[in-house]
Amino acid sequence: MAMGAADVVPGVSGGTIALIAGVYERLLAAISACTPDKLLWLVRGRVREAWQAIDGTFLVSLLAGILTSIAAFANLIGYLLEAHPGLIWSFFFGLILVSVYVVGREVRRWNVWMLLLTALGAGFAYMITVAGPLQWSVTPLMIFLAGSIAICAMILPGISGSFVLVLLGLYATILGAVRSFDLALLAVFALGCVVGLLSFSRLVSWLLLRARNATMAVATGLLIGSLNKVWPWKQTLSWRENSKGLMEPMQQSNLLPGNYESLTGEPSYWVAGLGLMLLAIILVLALEWIGQRMRQH
Repeated sequence: MAMGAADVVPGVSGGTIALIAGVYERLLAAISACTPDKLLWLVRGRVREAWQAIDGTFLVSLLAGILTSIAAFANLIGYLLEAHPGLIWSFFFGLILVSVYVVGREVRRWNVWMLLLTALGAGFAYMITVAGPLQWSVTPLMIFLAGSIAICAMILPGISGSFVLVLLGLYATILGAVRSFDLALLAVFALGCVVGLLSFSRLVSWLLLRARNATMAVATGLLIGSLNKVWPWKQTLSWRENSKGLMEPMQQSNLLPGNYESLTGEPSYWVAGLGLMLLAIILVLALEWIGQRMRQH
């Protein structure tokens, strides 16, 4: 359920939560085991053997928790983003900030090369956030591709799949589909997720096996660079009409809380915002502590 909650918000990725809880390697192994030959086993009646090979009980339990959490939190997150955007983005900012520490700690040996990879990852993520905003069209092909890309981010520690959807301009669309149970759109998105998951999990497993430090260094950099996108106090410079005919921000600049109040004429609620950042940090560290306790027992 913690992974599902993380995947709903553009903050901590589900992969980071799995890493904190100590089930990340098991998750990758189970997903990688879902190969076409397992379908042949099922056809030939080798159900029990196939179930054990893919760690079926673990996967089903995990998936049930994720889907339950997504269904439970989608409406809440959607409401908060509409009613209190500055405060909820403050919370997201705290989630990503503490993830920098959690993922960066996975780099066992820091050296000049690891710092360089981190800097490259941060620079890449920052350039994406300041580039002209994308607005993928809401077509079956684009939704399918978005699912394939987002799920790859969801299972990679440090990169939030929801944040990828924000960058693609489809976060509100997917979140709205979950809230309204738009089964047609969700089915296309889920199909893209399945394809991306099965193809990307092997690559991640290979990278973590052969170049774990480098992979984690890049993931840490991507997190650092993405902080620019989720800074809560922004001034909208230009607007655009989305696919539903509603106006939404197109270009924004980050502001300090004091400048935000003077330029926009709206309260910044900076004390509450900082409090929510701190709450997010405490929440992730508490989850990590619980995960460590579970592994000990």
